[in-house]
Amino acid sequence: MFYGGGVIGDDGVENIEIGQETAIGQVYSEFQSYLKSLKELGILLTVNSKNEEKTALEGLHRPDSILKEDDFVSIRANWNPKDKNLSDIAAELRLLPESFVFVDDNPAEREIVRNGLNGVSVPEMDQIEHYIEVLDRSGFFEVTSFSTDDLNRNEMYKENAKRAKEQSAFQDYGDYLKSLEMKGIIKEFEPIYMSRVSQLTNKSNQFNLTTKRYSQNEIQEIAEDKAHITLYGKLEDKFGDNGLVSVVIGKISGKELHIELWLMSCRVLKRDMEYAMMDELVQRCQKAGINQIYGYYYPTVKNGMVKDFYQLQGFGKVSEDEKGNTVWLYSIEENYEKKNKVIYIDGDL
Repeated sequence: MFYGGGVIGDDGVENIEIGQETAIGQVYSEFQSYLKSLKELGILLTVNSKNEEKTALEGLHRPDSILKEDDFVSIRANWNPKDKNLSDIAAELRLLPESFVFVDDNPAEREIVRNGLNGVSVPEMDQIEHYIEVLDRSGFFEVTSFSTDDLNRNEMYKENAKRAKEQSAFQDYGDYLKSLEMKGIIKEFEPIYMSRVSQLTNKSNQFNLTTKRYSQNEIQEIAEDKAHITLYGKLEDKFGDNGLVSVVIGKISGKELHIELWLMSCRVLKRDMEYAMMDELVQRCQKAGINQIYGYYYPTVKNGMVKDFYQLQGFGKVSEDEKGNTVWLYSIEENYEKKNKVIYIDGDL
């Protein structure tokens, strides 16, 4: 944790160098400002510190500290190995280890994380004067596209922590979901969200059944093609707005729909948004005279969590090849019963 010059546990919070009084303090202030600017671009900041939590947080409570406790979506300050802490943070945020850049001034700690947790980026940090240069030149935080959801990402993950805390108070999970007072919007692709849809398809998403990637131009072409059904889903609840979290693309062939893409943000897992999307998809198919939906699952090292997704939706398995690629079929019945029971869909219920 880069509070400033010195070691907070040894030197005490009052003796940490940060601010304009000393040259080294100025450098640490510049580095904190740099990290703050990353947060404003939607980069999530976390604390992974070997320390007592109270002691670790004292540095952030200094009036001259640019970074404050509220700037971090997760704080792990304890005596656990840092690779264990980072693994716990990844699980808490529902992110893969390769989503993280571990910045630490201790070479031994860097080596532990590098060897103990595959996929994490661990840059070599030498002198504080070069920290910004090392990270900036690394390309870790380059932004190729930007959306409102990116700006709100830190708040979204903090709201997820509140949801997790509330869940612990409920014995019945269904009661917990109802307590969230969830509201959703599910519509066909609209120009305002083309960039966000494309951005979601190009992330290393664990909830992506075919892992297809699309440029914004390709998304635009699909949206204008009458041979496709497209859906995006947004979700909010009493804690806040999760933004655009789910995308479905299906190609029409006669009375069949073949799902080319189904993905969902992991931050809304187990909230029944997938059932709400299925309900809307079936309704669109019924209006188009489609009575069969084919789903496809292509396994990767990252998307094993959705291996049984179509089975849970009521599809039957048609085939499976030696690579684990599966084809699923859902025959739409006229008296289709909606699966979503807990999310109010705007204009539907």
